[in-house]
Amino acid sequence: MNAIRTAAHRTDLATPAERDRAVDALRALAILGVVLGHWLVTALVADGGSLRTASPLHFMPWLAPISWVFQTLAVFFLVGGHVATKGYASAQARGVTYGQWLRTRLTRLFKPVAAVVTLWTVTACGLLATGADAGTVHTLVKLALSPLWFLLVFAVLTAATPLLTRLNPLWPLAVVLHVDIVRFGLGGPSWLGWVNLPAGWLVPYTLGAAWTRGELESRRAGRVLLAGGAAATAVLVAWAGYPASMVGVPGEPVSNLNPPTLAAVTFGLAQCGLALLLRERLRRAMRRPLAWAAVALVNLSAMTIFLWHQTALMATTATGLLAGRLPGLHTIPDNLTWVAARLAWLPVFALALTVCWSAFRTYEQGSRRPRGRRSRVVFIHRFARTGAKTARGA
Repeated sequence: MNAIRTAAHRTDLATPAERDRAVDALRALAILGVVLGHWLVTALVADGGSLRTASPLHFMPWLAPISWVFQTLAVFFLVGGHVATKGYASAQARGVTYGQWLRTRLTRLFKPVAAVVTLWTVTACGLLATGADAGTVHTLVKLALSPLWFLLVFAVLTAATPLLTRLNPLWPLAVVLHVDIVRFGLGGPSWLGWVNLPAGWLVPYTLGAAWTRGELESRRAGRVLLAGGAAATAVLVAWAGYPASMVGVPGEPVSNLNPPTLAAVTFGLAQCGLALLLRERLRRAMRRPLAWAAVALVNLSAMTIFLWHQTALMATTATGLLAGRLPGLHTIPDNLTWVAARLAWLPVFALALTVCWSAFRTYEQGSRRPRGRRSRVVFIHRFARTGAKTARGA
């Protein structure tokens, strides 16, 4: 423990004083929220010789508040918009071209994707070659690669950052509103909803740009977003027929997330308001070296954690089949017994994710920058890594 504390203090000392640690804390909370949310509401039910997806929210819809806690993508887009617009302004001041800036950001974003796609391509081919059920293979591959939609949208918004630095969030919000009116109110085509995929996430992204411009510094801004977003979401769910769950539920006719609906966007506004209100508390919490070291490590491996968490769940599920149908892992998620069993499996999922992280983190962290231009986060990680070696030696 002394060695761990020493490593944490080194990380703390290596962090530039001007770094806003609340930003990193919000990003870490957003990533961990998505991971825990998927682990809690995604079930792979063993049905004969095949696996199919199911959700406890389908059988127990009163558990919908779970999705309110763990569907944190809006916070990630808020932070992403803030960091991108601030970083682009800094790059311009240093004379870095748009192409150079974008290449650097997208390389960090997509480099870890190659490992996931390669592994699951080989795995799918191997399973089909050995006679595995095609439906099961489709289920597994779809689940493993489902995080990629998020990266594609995030990459598009990142590329458009110079055009979005001063865009008012009300414009994309208006697009989402009108799309939903046409879809649900006027019987328009369902494919029109996919317009909301970029427009819906553009709302928190442009809020991040407003944060960079200093327009969201007052607590009043956070309160307005929280109260207004929560009230609008409540009205949409209670009187407009939107689902209460903020994640997709297999078997349900409408998903708030795939593609995003107006309810998902207003809920995201409430989340962003809460995130803004928590900034000062998070800054104080991040003054503790151990807390800051943990947040720095999550940020350093954010894409690895995000891309491999579903694989960790599936690897645990497949391994568990060797012992038969296990509760909370292969059984139908239709009662509280399943929920209690699933909670007990979370540490096992975390262990499997740690194995994936150990094997594939170099795809995210392995890049080397010229001397004098090293990433501050990599710089921090190297201090922590030194302390970790000390801990192993102790």
